[in-house]
Amino acid sequence: MQDPRIKVLARNLVQYSIDVQPGENVLVEMIGTERDLLNAVIHEVGARGGNVFVQLTDRKVQRAMLINATEESLAAWAALDLERMKQMQGYIGIRAGDNINDLADVPEEKIKMYNRLYQHSVHSEQRVKHTKWVVLRYPNASMAQLAGMSTEAFEDFYFDVCNLDYAKMDKAQDALQALMERTDKVRLVGKDTDLAFSIKDIGAKKCSGQRNIPDGEVFSAPVRDSVNGTITYNTPTVYNGISFERVTFRFENGKIVEASSNDTEKLNNILDSDEGARYIGEFAIGFNPHILHPMNDILFDEKIAGSFHFTPGQAYEETDNGNRSSIHWDLVFIQRPEYGGGEIYFDDVLIRKDGIFVLPELEPLNPENLK
Repeated sequence: MQDPRIKVLARNLVQYSIDVQPGENVLVEMIGTERDLLNAVIHEVGARGGNVFVQLTDRKVQRAMLINATEESLAAWAALDLERMKQMQGYIGIRAGDNINDLADVPEEKIKMYNRLYQHSVHSEQRVKHTKWVVLRYPNASMAQLAGMSTEAFEDFYFDVCNLDYAKMDKAQDALQALMERTDKVRLVGKDTDLAFSIKDIGAKKCSGQRNIPDGEVFSAPVRDSVNGTITYNTPTVYNGISFERVTFRFENGKIVEASSNDTEKLNNILDSDEGARYIGEFAIGFNPHILHPMNDILFDEKIAGSFHFTPGQAYEETDNGNRSSIHWDLVFIQRPEYGGGEIYFDDVLIRKDGIFVLPELEPLNPENLK
């Protein structure tokens, strides 16, 4: 018997996240072998009068394709999928891979070529900018292992997070969005971290289940050349199948001029992908009350309660600081006491300390008020 929580999630994705309308084309991309949620989504799209299209992707097959890819084959692959994406009004991406490191041994030059020719055109430029879209993970034993939990316990955690009352969260974000829209100077402080920059006139966007599941952040972007200082991220991260820890950046006038980690050479190779990769495209504050600890899955980790992420690479159109890049790498810093604490200041006013909002108008975003 199918878990009834799957049907609730499918309904939320179709009706709330992308609000499928009659006659709209919706592409559902499934990475992995899970089928229950996929089938439930197909039925929900059909019930709304939408036209559903499905792409099934296997990471092992994708790895083989990338290893053998050429400039010509990737350009043709991108052109075909770009034309299909242009026909879509909606996109739901479900990721349920068994091994997050499946692409770790693909040569770096092939990954960079794939990001430049395929990901940038099909997803960054077309899907993100011109469709109603949402992406999510689906629970499996691999994700439970990353989270340090039993599979059953992780499933309970997953559905608590993903079936949260996001409409309630949406209203609670209004005050933070408004504050960020009128803020100039930002300062981020924590262990081995002290950053200053401006978000003046960049704007802010709240995220409450329309683009990511799970969700829970408000994002902006720094004025491109305004970032100065140092950050040492206290959350591990995976990029293109490669694991990184203790990533440290030093900024001068917006640019990452020094970068180190457990694999400094590979880190700098990623940052050398193009000019924009050494500048920041996103600054976001996370506050999902159910997500407390990192699990090497950025869709969860960037929403951790009491966190922020500071992202090298491509800026979003909604909060555009002009930075362009083939990468967009969300790196997370947690400011709760068990992770060393920290503060966020807007125009020299403390707005959050040790992961808890201290301004009265922002208190609805604290964990006890969102659960």
